[in-house]
Amino acid sequence: MMDILKAEIARKRKLLEDKALVGENKKYFKRSELAKKDEEAYFERCGLKIQNNEEEEQPSSSNNPVLELELAEEKLPMTLSRQEVIRRLRERGEPVRMFAETDYDAFQRLRKIEILAPEVNKGLRNDLKAALDKIDQQYLHELVAGPEPGEEDTQNDLKVHEENTTIEELEALGESLGQGDDDKDMDSITKVMKFLLGVWAKDLNSREDYVKRSVQGKLASATQKQTESYLRPLFRKLRKRNLPADIKESIIDIIKFMLQREYVKANDAYLQMAIGNAPWPIGVTMVGIHARTGREKIFSKHVAHVLNDETQRKYIQGLKRLMTICQKHFPTDPSKCVEYNAL
Repeated sequence: MMDILKAEIARKRKLLEDKALVGENKKYFKRSELAKKDEEAYFERCGLKIQNNEEEEQPSSSNNPVLELELAEEKLPMTLSRQEVIRRLRERGEPVRMFAETDYDAFQRLRKIEILAPEVNKGLRNDLKAALDKIDQQYLHELVAGPEPGEEDTQNDLKVHEENTTIEELEALGESLGQGDDDKDMDSITKVMKFLLGVWAKDLNSREDYVKRSVQGKLASATQKQTESYLRPLFRKLRKRNLPADIKESIIDIIKFMLQREYVKANDAYLQMAIGNAPWPIGVTMVGIHARTGREKIFSKHVAHVLNDETQRKYIQGLKRLMTICQKHFPTDPSKCVEYNAL
């Protein structure tokens, strides 16, 4: 029995020596080394070529942006401020700081996120919050820098569009709207809207300083800034003369009624442009499992398309705010006015 056991031990030892796992200077080996040798023997019996595991495990740096980033992390300086890092992380819904994370670690985490997911849905941004942040940033700069001697406290005032015109001149100009001269009509629309933006900005600038710094004051200033940014695409289209004909005709009607101080008619023209005569303005053509009565009347040409475009929706909303400002500063008979919440 002992002879059989010794023979088996000798056989196993010779097998290990053949695999170069043990020898005169090596009495022990790891189980992983034995498994690797068995795997190589198996592939050799099957006639398969053994690939270098190290080359296999090392991915190509061109196909792995995270590996490239990790290799360059040690040498890369922090090129963004902490405030900018926080802003970008919040835009992507990521935590501002992880546990025991330094500012540099947060910067590196932001870089990894931007490389892996470079596209961010910008359509869901809160434009009013961005305008409020800009107002707060202006106040912060004023507090840090301090007012210069002899300088009036106008740092926080809104930009005023000076059109060098009066409401009487615009009312006279409105009589010629819609007479067939498209270039003149677009210039008149631009002049009226910039005039109302200027009236709005002057009204906000005339407030007391403590009112400007209050929450409601900042909200009013941010609303004006947001409206101005909403109207920029419309001003650009008017300047380049490429405003769609249907929208141009509707805006001409709205401006004409506003200058005539027929605010109810202006509001009706606005609703006609924004919603139209569509039975289902949002595009619904089927309700439930049965066809609704008169369904054949609901086609794409009856569905309001103006509010389907994000840019158009914004400058139409800005135009509605200017209608409210016009009614507030140039009132008329109550029967011709529309109820509104003062901005």
